[in-house]
Amino acid sequence: MLPEHGATRIAMGVEYDGSAYSGWQLQHHADTVQARLEAAIARVAAEPVRVHCAGRTDAGVHAEGQVIHFDTRAERSPRGWVLGTNSNLPDDVAVRWARPVAADFHARFNATGRHYRYLILCRPTRSALWRGRAVWTHKHLDLARMRAAGALLVGRHDFTSFRALACQAKSPVRTLRYLRIGRRGELLSLHLGADGFLHHMVRNIAGVLMAIGSGEADVAWTAELLALRDRALGGVTAPPHGLYLTAVDYPEPFGLPNPGDGGPPPVL
Repeated sequence: MLPEHGATRIAMGVEYDGSAYSGWQLQHHADTVQARLEAAIARVAAEPVRVHCAGRTDAGVHAEGQVIHFDTRAERSPRGWVLGTNSNLPDDVAVRWARPVAADFHARFNATGRHYRYLILCRPTRSALWRGRAVWTHKHLDLARMRAAGALLVGRHDFTSFRALACQAKSPVRTLRYLRIGRRGELLSLHLGADGFLHHMVRNIAGVLMAIGSGEADVAWTAELLALRDRALGGVTAPPHGLYLTAVDYPEPFGLPNPGDGGPPPVL
């Protein structure tokens, strides 16, 4: 849908700690990131706004590179949108940039790629500092086994075994462009980029790779799950609080920051 006559479409880059929210999407009787952003932007615009995002994150999931757009008749500078919106947001949600975009831009439907990171803390005892920001396991995870298993997922596949049972995507086929795994001290990180992700796809991949890394499953399990195309036979869905939406890619003519350009980010 195009903006109404006299309205301008604004895109924003947003980051948030999802720990306190029931996900991105508006819900009755629950606090969400979308609700917080719409209220804050509306105060700057002096009119109601409806925001649309690149990816609807679940409860507890974080974002460094979420992208949103909204239509408004208000005239503000990019700096004004950023500073004004941030002054009305809680400390765990922040706007990083803002700029006017073409009337046909859509944060979700124009995205050509998305990038995620999943953090796992591997040590004998739980952490007070990483609570809510990384998933803790007391088990040793073998990096070589996880990398070998993850490599089998890269490419264009039917990811039915790695989607949520309630996933509403029309097709389960996605192209996983890269899956890199690194470790720094006790912290292990998964970096994934694709043309799109199914509901719970990253968390299901993380759960399977953690089982393989701990020795509970064979390295070939990822290839077997792809062939089975049956979520009921898949692994455990990893918890949400280790997941971060790190970047979203758009065609160059839109002129938006594309942190994902140039391939996968460095591992930790």
